[in-house]
This record gives sequence, structure tokens and C-alpha cells, in this order.
Amino acid sequence: MIRFGIIGYGKMGQTRHQAVLRNGTGEVVAIHGFPGDPVPEALAVASPEAILHDPSIDAVHVCTVNAFNKDLTIAALKAGKHVFCEKPPAFNAAEMREVRAVEARAGRVLMYGFNHRHHGAAVRMKEIVEGGEFGRVLWMRGRYGKSVDENYLSTWRADPVLAGGGILIDQGIHMLDLFLHLGGDFDEVQAMVSHLYWNTPGIEDNVFAQFRNSRTGCVASLHSTMIQWRHLFALEVFMERGYMVLNGLKTGSGTYGAEQLVVARNRSVAPAATWEQESSQTWDADESWDREALAFAGWIRTGRPGPAAGDSLGALRVMELIDRIYATERHTAPRLYKRLNAEADQLEGV
Repeated sequence: MIRFGIIGYGKMGQTRHQAVLRNGTGEVVAIHGFPGDPVPEALAVASPEAILHDPSIDAVHVCTVNAFNKDLTIAALKAGKHVFCEKPPAFNAAEMREVRAVEARAGRVLMYGFNHRHHGAAVRMKEIVEGGEFGRVLWMRGRYGKSVDENYLSTWRADPVLAGGGILIDQGIHMLDLFLHLGGDFDEVQAMVSHLYWNTPGIEDNVFAQFRNSRTGCVASLHSTMIQWRHLFALEVFMERGYMVLNGLKTGSGTYGAEQLVVARNRSVAPAATWEQESSQTWDADESWDREALAFAGWIRTGRPGPAAGDSLGALRVMELIDRIYATERHTAPRLYKRLNAEADQLEGV
């Protein structure tokens, strides 16, 4: 029986707790919450240290604001705990390399919450890519957007010191991870980062980015936005002998619509494929949280990560792309992000 501690009991802390309970992957024995978190009284502890220094706790879920992810992950690893940390893993690739150095010495499982890999449609897409029937991935196009209102500006996500950035590091990071998960790495990046509507310094509301692997030629295009006005998730993957088009994402709120995956084989005579030749599958339930909980527990028990487990190398690759997106945008002052990261480093421990 794996004994879990949870640091942070907002939406994600509660989600992880419920997944452990549903799947019987272990027992949550201690929770440290922040002001306003509805921590069950019987499990409440006064500080993160109460969890980190408890020798009976095997694994820790880090479910805090972005600014604390790196430091708490490092502290937990040094304390001998297995760690599951929500995204983003850090504010930049340099911080992620710090984490990996500690991980290498700790010899413990470190998994990151790139939850979208575990959605039913994404699992199926990975199986198709790995199966090789449709050949190699040629190009991908991802659009991921949500709508926010003025209330968003009063949350920690609109504070660059706590969040580390805007819609890219908040939500677009999931699409970047799926690009890497399905299509391999990228060494060329072009990007435009915009403040089209909300005009909040350090919190971009739109990112337009393109990526290319110069060795394979695979290209990917991303639009990440918080002024979509109607929530949207769409991912297209085109291969040598077929394609996959995912529209919608099954979530608890239902705001991204049905999770529908269309798959078709290419034909040799144009038009290569017709609507009638497509097959469609829809997922009516979101089982991603359960899959993720089982993957973390399985990795701890066996010492081997599953095919969709978000490891630290994948997290580093994502952060390297995010660094390059922010760095290539001429309208974003690099000094601003450098200062914000420095301020986050100076935050006192939780």
C-alpha cells in the first residue's frame, strides 16, 4: 500500500485525491492546504515539511501554484519521496535541469502531470503512431483555447511571479507535450507572443508558434489562446498513409465538447480520402485522471514507467520549447521574464 501526501488542496489536489481513492492505488494519509483549501480535518497537517519529513509517507503530490513546483519537487526528492508534480514542471529549462540533477541522485520516481496524454483519444493516437501502419508523422496542427473574464485577472494565474507566464505555460504546454509525445523532437522554433486583449504584463493571451525537426522534416503548428470566447481543443496529425483528427476534449466541465477522434487511411488517387472512408470514435467519459494515477503507482511498484508516463526528460524538452518561444518573440522583453523568474526564486518557502 503506497502512502501518499498531498501539498496543495485546490482543484488539482482534490482531483488527485479522488483518483487515488477510486483506483485503490494507495492511501492519502496527509494533506497540507493553503488558505481556502477544503482539507479534510482528519488529514490536515500544518506545513509541507510535515509531509516531507514523515518517514511513513512514500510519495508526494505537488499541487501548488506554479512558482513552488520546482522547489517542492526538489525538497521531496531529497527527502526520499517519489514525486508527482503538476505542470509546469518549472519556469524554464535551466530550472528543469536542476530538478533532473537532484532526481539522478535521489533514485526516486518523478512523474509530471501532462494529463492530456492519458485521455482516451490521445492514448489511441499514440497506439496508431507506434503501430506504424500509417507511416511516419509528417505534420501536426494544434489549437487550444479558452475564454476568461475580468475575474481571471484577480487570480494567481494572472500574476507572472506566481504563474511564470500566460496561456502558453498554463494551457498551451499540454499541446506542446502532445506534439513531442506523438511526433518526436523539434530543433527549429518560430513564434509570436501577443497581448491582444487583456494587456497584462508578463501574461500573454495568445501564442502562435511553429516547430520543425530539421532531421525528419516533421512540422507542427500551435495556436494557444485565452481569448477563444468558446473553449476549443483540436489536434490534427497527418502521416504518410493516413491521418488522425481529434476535436474536443472530455472534461468535467464539458466546455470543450465531445472527445471525437476521426481516423482515415490515405489513398493513392486524389482526392486521397473521402468522408465515407473515415472511422470515428467518441469518448463519453474522462478516464485520464484514473490512468494517470495508475501509471504513477505502477511506476513506483515496478520501477518502470508506462508508455504515457510524463518523465523529467519529456518535461525538459517541453520547457526548452517554451524558452525558445518566449525568447524568439521580439515584442516580449527578455529582461521582464528574467526579473520575474528571479523574483520567484526569492519567494519564501511555502
